[in-house]
Amino acid sequence: MTFKDLPVVNASLNGLSAVLLAAGYFFIKRRNVVGHRNCMISALVTSTAFLSCYLYYHFRMQQVYGDAHTRFLNPAWFRPIYLTLLLTHLIGAFLIVPLVIMTVSRAIKQRFELHKKIARWTWPIWM
Repeated sequence: MTFKDLPVVNASLNGLSAVLLAAGYFFIKRRNVVGHRNCMISALVTSTAFLSCYLYYHFRMQQVYGDAHTRFLNPAWFRPIYLTLLLTHLIGAFLIVPLVIMTVSRAIKQRFELHKKIARWTWPIWM
């Protein structure tokens, strides 16, 4: 496997993380705390693996090709829409890291009321 295979790995890790997040939500709505905890920890591990692979992929792209990303060229009329979507995605990607850390930290400390308050924001952005 080379770094060029990482986009498929990244998509798989992201998909698995989404399934685990959905299952975790399902479990907590049914008051299955153990199932919720296990799914959310698994989603955290999967997302961390994704982030590591994603960053490594773009690092290698920069090393090998001199550019860390693919340039959007065509169709020209779609470029502003694409860039708007990309910007909102990047903002969410930057926000999610501290939100996840705070949410997990509150759960570990068993501060569940505060955990629930922030999880209402964290879960949809992470998802």
